[in-house]
Amino acid sequence: MVKEVTCSAPVNIAVIKYWGKRDSKLILPTNSSLSVTLNQDDLRTTTTVRLMDEGTDTVHDRLYLNGQVQPIEKDSRLDVCLSQLRKLKADLENKTGQKHDETSSSAVPESRRALLIGSENNFPTAAGLASSASGYAALVYTISQVYELPLGMSELSKIARQGSGSACRSMYGGFVSWEMGTEADGRDSLAVQVAERSHWADLEALICVVSDRKKGTSSTSGMSTTVQTSPLLQHRIKNVVPERMEQMKQAITAQDFDQFAQLTMADSNQFHAVCLDTQPPIFYLNDVSRSIIAIVEELNRCSKAEGDGYVAAYTFDAGPNAVIYAPKRNMRKLLNLVLYYFPLPDAEPFSDPKGCFHQSSELPGHLPFPIKFNTLVSPVWPQGSITKLIHTGVGDGPQVLSHQLGAGALDSNGLPKHLSHNATNGHA
Repeated sequence: MVKEVTCSAPVNIAVIKYWGKRDSKLILPTNSSLSVTLNQDDLRTTTTVRLMDEGTDTVHDRLYLNGQVQPIEKDSRLDVCLSQLRKLKADLENKTGQKHDETSSSAVPESRRALLIGSENNFPTAAGLASSASGYAALVYTISQVYELPLGMSELSKIARQGSGSACRSMYGGFVSWEMGTEADGRDSLAVQVAERSHWADLEALICVVSDRKKGTSSTSGMSTTVQTSPLLQHRIKNVVPERMEQMKQAITAQDFDQFAQLTMADSNQFHAVCLDTQPPIFYLNDVSRSIIAIVEELNRCSKAEGDGYVAAYTFDAGPNAVIYAPKRNMRKLLNLVLYYFPLPDAEPFSDPKGCFHQSSELPGHLPFPIKFNTLVSPVWPQGSITKLIHTGVGDGPQVLSHQLGAGALDSNGLPKHLSHNATNGHA
């Protein structure tokens, strides 16, 4: 009989950014980074791994991503992850003498049997929403469950890291640091949980999807060029990030939103300054992105002028989409401004999933602004300039969803269910 496990893994959004590798093959970063794991109810990759009965000396795995076959090229990042997990299983088989699954009709060890993999994102792939992070985290975690590998999340994060650097941070929930390490072989470059989801439960995130198109300069090529050409990156690595990492850990531990907000926005801005310092310069933000920055900065200015603290904190990864962090109590004020300046398309109306507004008596985007808010900091953008809002919060790490054959992303015949439902909606 075949063996199947379905798991999900989360998206993470860095507040101290990773940008630059000191080893491109092992994906070892030039600096440590820190992220917030987002709730899987809203953003996740779901991966099903089916261990086939038949096996040969040449294993032929197959991967479907959002319903489309993806090649597994030799020595690719995907192949590296699969090979490392398979080697760990083979080592375990040799150590325990467990050469094959007693419940299976196959006499071939699990480590030499083919894997059929189906993976689905519930958000646009390659649109700046860290799809590779959740994707590789889900892949590594699910295969580790199929193989029953006795490894902790930090150890698994070292494998996920070699698929996509930020994937190592998606191996944990809550608040996660990727410690850059110093060893040449990467043994100490891994993810560590700073705090669990429950530690700061009222911190929420508003994702402003400015574009769901594939970005012009990929993260991989962009950061490689930055490392080669940007003097500012070298200053950032040596003089800025180490102190910011410690300050951010302290802010999270103390639930100090003012400190968290200052560091988050400063690090996002410096990351994009480093991109501009690259030759040729890399532009990930657009005019809508810059308007979001202006609105959040003005909102914070007004609040501080009244003697209150920061209301919200923006951050942008390698793309134009904004992630705005705010305590739950501030989300209503933030949403009202965002919906005023960026009216959503009719096809994606704001659903207010967390009940920030009284639907019968209040129209989001049309409530009074804060006192002394300068309304001229941004134009009111045409409808659809922000294509979608996702109101979410801090989430947990990877989860096992099912061990039942056909209950996940693959049907009983081994084909992706996504394909049968909507064959044209896959993303590259």
